[in-house]
Amino acid sequence: MVSKNQIKLINSLQQKKYRKLHNLFIAEGKKVIQELIDANFSLVHLFVTQTDLFDKKHAATLISDSELKKISALTSANDCLAVFKIKEYSSSANSGLELALDNIKDPGNMGTIIRLCDWFGISKIVCSEETVDLYNPKVVQATMGSLARVEVEYTNLAAYLKATDLEIFGTFMEGENIYKKVVPDSGILVMGNEANGISSEIEKLITQKIAIPRFGNLQQTESLNVATATAIFLSEFKRSE
Repeated sequence: MVSKNQIKLINSLQQKKYRKLHNLFIAEGKKVIQELIDANFSLVHLFVTQTDLFDKKHAATLISDSELKKISALTSANDCLAVFKIKEYSSSANSGLELALDNIKDPGNMGTIIRLCDWFGISKIVCSEETVDLYNPKVVQATMGSLARVEVEYTNLAAYLKATDLEIFGTFMEGENIYKKVVPDSGILVMGNEANGISSEIEKLITQKIAIPRFGNLQQTESLNVATATAIFLSEFKRSE
């Protein structure tokens, strides 16, 4: 059974201010939860609708489907939900390729980008302070557990880029064709906001502008989804290794 106080707490964790206040976040689904457990995230509560979902060493509270719906952030509740402590990361240097996100707003895009970084071996993402919160339930769900293996840092992005000695690649419609460019093993790749692209402040710090060319006959498509574009750029950077 889940108590009224637990329901109130868990529902509050759908908002960033309460996640920050309590230093907690929620995750749903067996795969995501197990990935976080395996990555040594501190498990606070585990609620399940079936007793055989997890190892018995993880104390779980058995609840009904209707109770799970009361605490789930999903449109269609899964079969389990966990509350974890937010992990503190110490800022670390990265000698390879870093990804920087300038005001990414959509949780689905953010989660997919984290998953892409996991796939392509990008260990660190640097985000502007306006970028959607890593522990937003929709972001956590979209990562499918990859947030356990990718470090995400929120900072003043302009100050961070000014302090680096790495080449800074920015993605623009008028940039150099990525398919014809020789890219280095290290650097910072900046992806911009879904609607407005890279901000003018960050654009001034870009040392090389790159683009994905359009191949359609009409060439009327305004832009690519930012997560889709990130996949293409990461693939090209990694292809040169």
